[in-house]
Amino acid sequence: MDALTETQSARGQDTLPTRPVTVLVAALGGEGGGVMADWLVAAANAQGFPVQSTSIPGVAQRTGATTYYLEIFPASRDRLNGRSPVLALTPNPGNIDVMVASELIEAGRAMQNGYVSPDRTVLIASTHRVYAIGEKSAMGDGRFDWNRLVEAAHQLAKQPVLFDMAALAQEAGTVINAVLFGAMVGAGALPLSRQACVEAIERTGKGTAASLRGFEAGYNRARGTDKLTAPVDGKLNRGRPVERVRAQFPAETHRIVEEGVARLIDYQDIAYADTYLDRLGPVLAADRDGGGGPGGHRLTNETARHLALWMSYEDLVRVADLKSRASRFVRVRTETGAKPDQPVAVTEFLKPGVEEFCSILPPALAHPILAWARQSGRSFHVGLHVRTSTVTGFLLMRGLARLRALRRRSSRFLDEQALIERWLGAIRRAATQDLPLALEVAECARLIKGYGDTHKRGTENFNAIFAALVDDHAGLATGARAAAIRACRLAALADPEGQALAKSLAQI
Repeated sequence: MDALTETQSARGQDTLPTRPVTVLVAALGGEGGGVMADWLVAAANAQGFPVQSTSIPGVAQRTGATTYYLEIFPASRDRLNGRSPVLALTPNPGNIDVMVASELIEAGRAMQNGYVSPDRTVLIASTHRVYAIGEKSAMGDGRFDWNRLVEAAHQLAKQPVLFDMAALAQEAGTVINAVLFGAMVGAGALPLSRQACVEAIERTGKGTAASLRGFEAGYNRARGTDKLTAPVDGKLNRGRPVERVRAQFPAETHRIVEEGVARLIDYQDIAYADTYLDRLGPVLAADRDGGGGPGGHRLTNETARHLALWMSYEDLVRVADLKSRASRFVRVRTETGAKPDQPVAVTEFLKPGVEEFCSILPPALAHPILAWARQSGRSFHVGLHVRTSTVTGFLLMRGLARLRALRRRSSRFLDEQALIERWLGAIRRAATQDLPLALEVAECARLIKGYGDTHKRGTENFNAIFAALVDDHAGLATGARAAAIRACRLAALADPEGQALAKSLAQI
């Protein structure tokens, strides 16, 4: 490489670059990162540039991750007079020209590891999220702050190119790698011509049309020449209850309450959505009496949000309904890039336990079975592989989804409604004393989630906090009581086993 670091080549005044262009790609499994690396190599070879590509397979919490590293020397071989540059096999922090991330948290990892530099790096990253196991399994909101990642990208990168590339890929009917490739070329981050890159895609011979659509979409978005269309309203059918929302609830609550209405109509029926609004009415009145509006109504909004989620808890009926909808099969076909004449096999992996089965039974049947299971000390789970792409599997799921009409008689439904009424009553009572106290009580609904052991632990933590601090004043002043509820709730969310909560309650 020594001879190539000279400013002049042996042929006279032909100035050569002093270093290769370094490209680091962080992709998840199934996103075509290897194919994109092949496109880059093919386009570089087509222009006569020396190029080297290496890949490092890794293990991630989300479908597996692979890192691809390329070095492209931006001078054709005929200019090198028979010499060859020495290209590195691994990336070095602070020495990356183009950092490509197929998902936002992967961009965050790259920044954390020093691969994004303000004096050098063009950061090409999709802003959509594929949540890690740690984010999804957290008792509370375990999602990493999206705004922090975007802010860091603008501070650390010389040129950040950030947009939702997964959405563009879906619109184009292709995989995200094509959009990423187009964004790299459109941003001017590569020493490769657009024509060479298009031809590299065309030479693959598989899914060429869709890949080219994705490439053009990414290219145009990165250059700012695409035509942005208004977002499509994807909201669910709302029906009559929405008119009631707009007539009885203040404007600053409409967005959340209307979404709650839509969710509950989709989950059960219009009557269930009316029950939701009936429950919110007294909370709104207490909010107003406590000085929460106009312009505020935070208590109403938070209660509406948690209540909608709680009333639409996931059971076997809900899971079967979602997995057998026509829209889901359309989404699966789109994500896999299947052509209209290609069959797609879909297998659902389910492992319900005795609690899940009993949750859809009436109490007279569910309670004896659950008592027997607890006394025996055994955990019963049935592993099911249901192929919903077959007639038998699909009819099984739809038959289970049809049990929605009987949900109101199920044991879990009755248990959840009783707990909801206890929670709402506590919110109303707290609101007569202090709105911040009522807000802390409302936030306790975050503890109730999931199914099986997760739901059981959450319910136990909820009941422990209510017994100690909500139903009983515990000898605390209003402000201290609100702070104690908040501290115990955060402890329960941080430690699902309940040890941190027990310690907090003991201290109080």
